[in-house]
Amino acid sequence: MGVSSLKLLKYVLFFFNLLFWFCGCCVLGFGIYFLMYNNFGALFHNLPFLTLGNVLVIVGSIIMVVAFLGCMGSIKENKCLLMSFFVLLLVILLAEVILAILLFVYEQKLGEYVAKGLKDSIDHYGSDNSTKAAWDSIQSFLHCCGVNGTMDWKKEIPKSCEGQVEGCYVKAEQWFRSNFLYIGIITICVCVIQVLGMSFALTLNCQIDKSSHILGM
Repeated sequence: MGVSSLKLLKYVLFFFNLLFWFCGCCVLGFGIYFLMYNNFGALFHNLPFLTLGNVLVIVGSIIMVVAFLGCMGSIKENKCLLMSFFVLLLVILLAEVILAILLFVYEQKLGEYVAKGLKDSIDHYGSDNSTKAAWDSIQSFLHCCGVNGTMDWKKEIPKSCEGQVEGCYVKAEQWFRSNFLYIGIITICVCVIQVLGMSFALTLNCQIDKSSHILGM
């Protein structure tokens, strides 16, 4: 690869990460919006930090930091930033693989934990507006009622149930299985993008070494 190829690779990696950074900004913006307007609350009250807003803010921030390192490392041809970008992407990729394995191994226990957390959150429906909004949104979207059915609502059945008798837990499982192919394709695409970013970073890092060696001769 010559100098022209090095420049091409540098700008490809830069614009790749610039787009990645804008995506992170969008995710962070949505997270801040949900935190400000409190449209969705925590359905798991033993994990109060597990809200849609918090998750989006954390994910968006990570994406922006990683993309920033990629942008600066590529445009300035900085080996330290490029290797930091590579290591962070590698750690994220490994974390995703480990998480996928844990979800597969502990699928049944996780299901029981989720069902219990959802049942506990029903008790907060009348006292917590964010929990009420979250349950109303889920029941309206999935056309379901409660965790396992209308019997979960011991007091008054919410209007968002709209005569539905099937539980949201079963409906959520059905939705996930029906969209499993699309979820799998999106997951694979994300992993491929990460691997491409790592490959570009390593290649550019090696080319910087070669160019420095040639110029020093």
